[in-house]
Amino acid sequence: MTNRVLLSVEEGMEEPAWMEKAESFLYSVLETAGFNGEEFSVMFCTDETIRDLNKNYRNIDEPTDVLSFENGETYTDEDNNTWKEAGDIAISLETLKKNAEYFDVGEDEELKRLLVHGVLHLNGYDHGEEHVSKGVEPVCEMLKLQKDILEKLKEIHILEN
Repeated sequence: MTNRVLLSVEEGMEEPAWMEKAESFLYSVLETAGFNGEEFSVMFCTDETIRDLNKNYRNIDEPTDVLSFENGETYTDEDNNTWKEAGDIAISLETLKKNAEYFDVGEDEELKRLLVHGVLHLNGYDHGEEHVSKGVEPVCEMLKLQKDILEKLKEIHILEN
């Protein structure tokens, strides 16, 4: 079995030229992490949209970089394959740029970090109060796994050639 990933952009936004590369990267993330039979969506959006989502679902009235909405239900398709509806991920492209500047990394590296982060949340991983911080090595299992996956996939580029 494989995985299914659906990428989209917020209504009214122009679809970035790199969408296919992002999709391919996500399939590599799923394979590297050992996740199989999953389907989920990723929506790229503005700070305004992610702020609304953050306010409505987390009672935090400010934009954030990535939100994951875990589903976890399963269903069987017409070919008798069982799929996990992992959930949905939203990523603010505006905050992505701010993060890249803050962490002093390229936008490509930051996009990959946010994608991996979202996928791990959809699979039950949590980092509690620990967040990625500039110059600080991760302690929790989720952030260590995130770092490991990113290291293994460092040669893959979404925004760069």
